[in-house]
Amino acid sequence: MARHNKRIKLHGFNNLTKSLSFNIYDICYASGERHRDEYIAYIDEAYNAARLTQILTDVAQLIGANILDISRQDYDPQGASVTMLISEEPVATERIGYTEGPGPLPETVLAHLDKSHITVHTYPESHPEGGIATFRADIDVSTCGRISPLRALNYLIHSFESDIVIMDYRVRGFTRDIRGKKHFIDHKINSIQDFLSRDTKDKYQMVDVNVYQEYLFHTKMVLKDFDLDNYMFGLGKEDYSAREAGRIAKLLKREMMEIFYGKNMSRAP
Repeated sequence: MARHNKRIKLHGFNNLTKSLSFNIYDICYASGERHRDEYIAYIDEAYNAARLTQILTDVAQLIGANILDISRQDYDPQGASVTMLISEEPVATERIGYTEGPGPLPETVLAHLDKSHITVHTYPESHPEGGIATFRADIDVSTCGRISPLRALNYLIHSFESDIVIMDYRVRGFTRDIRGKKHFIDHKINSIQDFLSRDTKDKYQMVDVNVYQEYLFHTKMVLKDFDLDNYMFGLGKEDYSAREAGRIAKLLKREMMEIFYGKNMSRAP
């Protein structure tokens, strides 16, 4: 795969499209219908359209994009969406490099960018049997030109309660330099992991599936440490017998592994 250490002198506009897609999952155990309903209500309030709009606004600033338009919606009974259209911000992009390394940390609305966009959709859900409740946020950051969505990685992961994160990054199309040569990528990347902060890498077990020839990069992450109290909603571990707490832990671990591996399992590995 070609490596580009210097800025390419292009003929006209940079026609490369860089797309970063996330699935972020939060998982909990909520005993009984009341606690499940309270969990869904909590998630729906914590990640309503207004909060998601602010997160995406921060993302646009991080990647050096200018917001052109925003559309947002809270849904009944639950969930929210935000979409933004964005464009390059010439002054900001002068400060954005392609160095392979972590982006900044944090300290569904639609916004329209010029040929670029950021979207988020949330999916709180629970099932009456088993007590497991999950929250999923799907986030897409698609840019064209020089700005890169990879700078938003750490901020987004830290902005959500992320037990499992599944990410895809793809560079599509090509652009031409002043000599007419096609360039199918304009920055160095070996793995999405190289753009994550050290504290994130320390917290998660990670697996890569990369197809370098096609400029496709896939990384999925699951938390290494499991503390049952961190997954209980409404009641704590101390409210259950040791046997029941063990049963709940197995349920939660199986749920996490099924999402991580993308298949149903009869038991937790």
